[in-house]
Amino acid sequence: MGTDQVSLLSAQSILDMDATSIANAIKSGELSSYEVVNIYIEHLKRVNPAVNAVVEERYAEAIREAQEKDNQKEHVNKGPLFGVPISVKEAFNVVNMKTTGGLLNRKHLIAREDADVVAKLKEAGAIILGKSNIPALCFCQETDNKLYGRTNNPWDVARTAGGSSGGEGALLGAGGAAAGIGSDIGGSIRFPSHFNGVVGFKPGKFQVSSNGHFPADTIPLQKRMSGMGPMGKSVRDMELIYDIIANNPFTEQSLSDFEIDILSFDMNIPLSQKTKETLSGIEQYLSRLFLVNRSTPPYFENSAQLWQEIMSLDGGKSMEKLAFSTDRSNVLAAYAKEKLTRKTKVHPYLSWALIGAKLFKPSAGRIKEIEGIIEQGDEEVAAFLNNRLLILPVYHTGAPEHGKVFQEIFSIRKTFLHYMPYIAYANVWGLPSLTIPAGTDENDMPIGIQIISANGNEDAIFQLGKIVERKSGGYNRCSGLD
Repeated sequence: MGTDQVSLLSAQSILDMDATSIANAIKSGELSSYEVVNIYIEHLKRVNPAVNAVVEERYAEAIREAQEKDNQKEHVNKGPLFGVPISVKEAFNVVNMKTTGGLLNRKHLIAREDADVVAKLKEAGAIILGKSNIPALCFCQETDNKLYGRTNNPWDVARTAGGSSGGEGALLGAGGAAAGIGSDIGGSIRFPSHFNGVVGFKPGKFQVSSNGHFPADTIPLQKRMSGMGPMGKSVRDMELIYDIIANNPFTEQSLSDFEIDILSFDMNIPLSQKTKETLSGIEQYLSRLFLVNRSTPPYFENSAQLWQEIMSLDGGKSMEKLAFSTDRSNVLAAYAKEKLTRKTKVHPYLSWALIGAKLFKPSAGRIKEIEGIIEQGDEEVAAFLNNRLLILPVYHTGAPEHGKVFQEIFSIRKTFLHYMPYIAYANVWGLPSLTIPAGTDENDMPIGIQIISANGNEDAIFQLGKIVERKSGGYNRCSGLD
């Protein structure tokens, strides 16, 4: 076996490693940060033309930072991600990098300071390779915009990578970083994790700072739905990175204190046969270890409607102002022009979503009603999940072809009521949710499942996640683009 072949095998094994393994290998001297960072950069150069996940790179800076870390003295305190290469969703400010929101009118805007989560990751020793693609203003569950174009799923480039953290999902699915960071107000960590076969964790409400995320959450009911969280290759990495970025440390727990429920299939909402089989397999496996029940949590059937109304509270006015800040045309005119000419500055996914926000904007009376439902529901949901872990699907299928998810969620016929309940529940009630690859569909595309519980039960979520991960095999890097 020649030297080049040995080197190639070594590089592939490093691309398969999670952030925890890489950090341990660097600290022990088994690997250098320079070696690891260089392998990931070269890999990204190979795979990114096919998936279009990295929209801004800092490869030269990353190599320099890796060399500096390798030259640090032994006695220097080395953080838990020391020398580990990561990626960052475009929505987060990274000093001296652009934060565009996928908008042409922001293409020259450079961040002057790091987002809070980015600063914490850097302090932990992480090295940022680049920023990953998003839909315009993160306002879609598919990733495409006028500035950077469309991101493709590495398992099948004709299929969606999801959104809005779709660049992170595609990049990590192809093994383009050891871990990454995303955000989620409507499945934006969980859709890409599910579609690309990666692990993702959406923290509960107010658990991680959103300072330095664009667009900012300015409406209280929306802010409670949003979570900034890690994506990557293992549950233990999600636990590690969440511990780094969370406002407060989480409490150690025992799984023996928890009931485990799997969402009942007895509801009139779509779910593929392959997904049902995957969940039933997990149920059968866990039943050997725990008492496992089937149930439907309180307010589950209301959550998709509540999510849509909360997302439409201001009729999309704040988003429209950002999207059309240098354009006098209104959103209706822009959408019509785009359909006719394809020459506007705003992607039709965004303009149509903003039209939908106008159509679905709740009345003042309905807003008061929603506030009352949320206040009462918070108590009931917290009581139900106090000592319970809930396993449920992420979406009704694996990744479909580009455009299908947008059609299903943003149809004027309100089909989101059928397709969003699995996702909306954790957002509306501000709950932590862990997504884990658990199988494949009839097209050999990844299928993920969610584990949800109350805020404060993160440790139990991670423990159960590791058991499911062992059963399913967890993350499997897509090597088809190598």
